[in-house]
Amino acid sequence: MPTLEAPEERLKKFKYCGKDMSQASLTLEDIIKGVNSSDPMLCLMATQAARKMLSQEKNPPLKLFIEAGLIPKLVEFLKAAPLPVLQFEAAWALTNIASGTSEQTRAVVEGGAIHPLIELLSSSHLAVCEQAVWALGNIAGDGPEFRDNIISNNAIPKLLHLISTNIPITFLRNIAWTLSNLCRNKNPYPCEQAVLQMLPALSQLLQHHDNEILSDTCWALSYLTEGHNERIHHVVSMGVLPRLVELMTSSELIVLTPSLRTLGNIVTGTDLQTQMAIDAGMLKVLGQHLRHPKSSIQKEAAWAVSNVAAGPRHHIQQLITCNLLPPLVALLKNAEFRVQKEAVWAVANFATGASQSQLSMLVHSGVLEPLLNLLTAPDMKIITIVLDIISYFLQEADKLHEKENLCLLIEEFGGIEKIESLQLHQNYHISQSALNIIEKHFGEEEDVLVKEEDVSFRYRGPRV
Repeated sequence: MPTLEAPEERLKKFKYCGKDMSQASLTLEDIIKGVNSSDPMLCLMATQAARKMLSQEKNPPLKLFIEAGLIPKLVEFLKAAPLPVLQFEAAWALTNIASGTSEQTRAVVEGGAIHPLIELLSSSHLAVCEQAVWALGNIAGDGPEFRDNIISNNAIPKLLHLISTNIPITFLRNIAWTLSNLCRNKNPYPCEQAVLQMLPALSQLLQHHDNEILSDTCWALSYLTEGHNERIHHVVSMGVLPRLVELMTSSELIVLTPSLRTLGNIVTGTDLQTQMAIDAGMLKVLGQHLRHPKSSIQKEAAWAVSNVAAGPRHHIQQLITCNLLPPLVALLKNAEFRVQKEAVWAVANFATGASQSQLSMLVHSGVLEPLLNLLTAPDMKIITIVLDIISYFLQEADKLHEKENLCLLIEEFGGIEKIESLQLHQNYHISQSALNIIEKHFGEEEDVLVKEEDVSFRYRGPRV
C-alpha cells in the first residue's frame, strides 16, 4: 500500500517582496532591454525590477519571464562576482521562478542555474549565500532528478559548512528546509553517500530550539526512514531516538507530526529497531496521541501501534503494559473512518501475533462490539479484515472451550445478523468468509467441516 505522505505546502517556497515596488514602472520590454545592456547599472536596475515583478503576491508572471528568454541572463548574472547585489537580485528572481510548476523549475535547471547557485554557497556575502540556498531548496523539492543533480554537483558539503558559522535564524531555517528537500522523494531515494553526509548535521539540528528548524529536520528524518531497514539503521545509529520521543510531546503540530511519522517509520523496521524505539519511550507517549483531538494525529498513532503489534509477543505485551488497548478501542468506536481503518489493522496484527492470554485480554477489552459495527463499513478490505479477525477469535476460543461464551457475545452485539447479511455480499471473498463463519460456528450442526483458511493479514510497513 502507498506510503503516508508529508504535507505538500512546504515543498517549495515563494519569496514575496511586500510593498517595495519602486521599480514597478518598468515594463517587461524595459526589463528585457535592461538585462541585455552592456551597462552594469542598467542590468542591475532591470534585474531588480524583474525580481520585484516576480515577487508579486498574486499571480506573478513566471511564465511570461520564461517565454521572454530571461532565465539565461539571470543565470549569467549569478556569476557577476564584482556585483554581489546583482547576484542577489538574480538569485531571488530565479528562486521565485523555481517555486512554480515542475515545468517552470525545469526551465531554471535547463538554463544552467544549478552550478552557479552552488558556487554562491561560498559567497562572502550572507544575503547572496542565503538566497542561493533558498533557490536550491526549491529546485531540489521538485523531484529526485533535480535533487540528484544538486547532490552530484557537490552541494551538500558546502551547505553543511554553513551550519557551523554564526548565521541568523532565518538563514538556518532555509538550510534545514533545503536539507529536508535533499532527503525527500524516492524512486530513487537519495544515494547512501549523500544520506551519510547529511545525517550528522540533521542530528545536530534536531537539538535546536526553533520549531521551524525542528519541523524540517524531523521531516528529513522521516524521508530517510521510509522503506528500508538499512536506511532506518543509519538514522537510529545517530542516537536520535530519545530526542524524537521528546519532540513527540510537543504542543506544536509542525513538530509533533513529523516526529511521530519518523518513529512510525522506524517501527516498520526490524524487531530490534522497534525495540530501540520502545526503549526510548515511544509507547509511553503514543497513548496521548491515540486520544489527540486531531484525527490526523490519531491516524499516525494508530498506524504506529499497528506496526508495533506486527512484532513478537513481547512487543504486544508492551502495548498492553502501556495501556494502549483502551484508547485503541475508543478509536474503533468513535473516530473518523480513516482512523478506524488504522485501528482495525492494529487489532488484526495484535490478534494474530498474541498469546492465548494476550488474545483473551484483547477480546475482553471491548473491541468486539465496534469491530462488528464495522461490518457495515463502505470498505470491502476493512470488512474482509474484520471477518478474518472474528473468525480467528472463534477458532482460538474453540481451542480453549470458550466458543459458546464468545458466540453469545457476538449475538448480543447483533453480530450474527450482520455476518449473515454478508453471505449475500457482491464480493465473493466476503460472502464466502461470512458463510464459513456462520456454518462453522453458528450452524445447527457443530460437526460441519469447513476448511480453515490461513490468517495471513499481519502487516508491518508504510500504509495509508
